[in-house]
Amino acid sequence: MLGYQRSTVVHGVSVRLAPGEVTALIGPNGSGKSTVLRSLARLHPVDQGRITLDEADTAPLSAKEFARRVTLLSQSRPHPSGLEVRDVVAFGRHPHRGRFAGVTDADRDAIDHAMAVTGIDVMADRPVDQLSGGELQRVWLATCLAQDTAVVLLDEPTNHLDLRYQVETLDLVRDLADQHGTALGVVLHDLNHAATVADQVVLLHQGAVRAVGRPADVLTAEHLSDVYGLPIHCAVDPDTGTVRVEAQGRHHHRRR
Repeated sequence: MLGYQRSTVVHGVSVRLAPGEVTALIGPNGSGKSTVLRSLARLHPVDQGRITLDEADTAPLSAKEFARRVTLLSQSRPHPSGLEVRDVVAFGRHPHRGRFAGVTDADRDAIDHAMAVTGIDVMADRPVDQLSGGELQRVWLATCLAQDTAVVLLDEPTNHLDLRYQVETLDLVRDLADQHGTALGVVLHDLNHAATVADQVVLLHQGAVRAVGRPADVLTAEHLSDVYGLPIHCAVDPDTGTVRVEAQGRHHHRRR
């Protein structure tokens, strides 16, 4: 159970993130997606229930120990000033460093790798003040990857990105799962993105789980039309085998 002050906003929700799998959390605004994700990152207190890693309660872990195992790309992030891109990405290595330790070769390798896979290595020396919203989004994603954790939590990772980088970010999410065995929890508003990238989809509505399972089992016209309150058409793409979702507004049948 999760809440704010005296109001309960999430109840009876259980989410399991498995190594090598992508779990997408979807649902309307206010359904509790980001609150659940923040609770998994220990940034939102759990009123009832618990968060576990490898079946062990995370409570005994210090903040630094926890950060070596779990990282979160949140929607709300500071806008750094007076720093270059590489400096910001280096923040991701702090959980692995001693209080007065310098940057090690392992740190540099992790930073370089994170910048390369997110496509920001070419701007490593640029001041972050000069970046667009989409570029800064990729910098923060690289910072999370530099943290090199077994669990990665992403809150709207394709937000502010153009089409190319949306696709590349989704590809990167799949690579983390398939090639590195990372357990990923991803909040997505774009249902087609969820269908493309997820092994498991959790559909939230009014703070509770409406459906959970494979994309084809959750992304159905019945589930989505009920939760979003408008007609939604779902079909399987014959070429890819992926579910395609199309919301049908008042002008859906307008001739083009």
